[in-house]
Amino acid sequence: MNHGQTAARALLTPDTEATDFLAQVRYRTATVDGVEIFYREAGAANAPVILLLHGFPTSSHMFRDLIPRLAPHYRVIAPDYPGYGLSSAPPTTDFAYTFDNLADVIDRFTQALGLDSYALYMQDFGGPVGFRLAVRHPERVRALVVQNANAYEVGLSPAMDAARPAWERRTPETEATLRGFLTPETTRFQYLHGARDPSLVSPDAWLHAQAGLDRPGNEAIQLAYLHDYGSNPRQYPAWQDYLRRYQPPTLVVWGRNDPFFTEAGALAYRGDVAACELHLFETGHFALEEEAPTIARLILDFLGRKLPVR
Repeated sequence: MNHGQTAARALLTPDTEATDFLAQVRYRTATVDGVEIFYREAGAANAPVILLLHGFPTSSHMFRDLIPRLAPHYRVIAPDYPGYGLSSAPPTTDFAYTFDNLADVIDRFTQALGLDSYALYMQDFGGPVGFRLAVRHPERVRALVVQNANAYEVGLSPAMDAARPAWERRTPETEATLRGFLTPETTRFQYLHGARDPSLVSPDAWLHAQAGLDRPGNEAIQLAYLHDYGSNPRQYPAWQDYLRRYQPPTLVVWGRNDPFFTEAGALAYRGDVAACELHLFETGHFALEEEAPTIARLILDFLGRKLPVR
């Protein structure tokens, strides 16, 4: 160790070293019914768990700035869904790319990792997955963090109307409409639309997402998910009943300029969860791109009160 390393080492207190260790992200895989699920993990093994559920068209990559901020205090786990990120992408003939089956896989993933309780962070597609888990296992869900994850009809913007025919029937015409969601232009739009300061949104984000969409065979997988998205609004009454019945501690952090999910959809959570805490940001669908530091502070404050270390 040279003099510079020794001096730098001396500046680190034991607490700082431990914090740095806990914040270090590990990259792992778990096999669930023959499907390899890639996930990012950080934090102490015995800490309360936060399960991060990503949206479309990204992966656990969307949490790259959030995980190190939460990990000194919590065990943070962020899986990639089948067909996303570094998880397996079996052909549609071998795997049912529906939201019911996706929730089944993530449910078994949590069991494989021995997660008997967790807080849920849900964004976009993460809402349909997380709410299915919550309805099935309300005893496991200790808190909700909702970031542009819709559970109300009022939350669906007019931009979603183009997809509604595809939710009712699968035809060449409806499939052509859904292909518009898979283009580089649309992916870039999803990240930049409504951003307060586009210079804060890393191009790596949409380029990473688009690279996943462009993999051979992935178009069929994404079309299957997008056609099945219509199963989610039909579940809204069950999700709302869960919220009213169990009153889970709920923090809503929402990009109010989201082109797909409206501010009204964020406000609607307050009608079902009496103690819902709501924060609106002048940003878009992927609020973490601009607001990760602030959202992390809100989560740590919220969970510090609602999910104390056991």
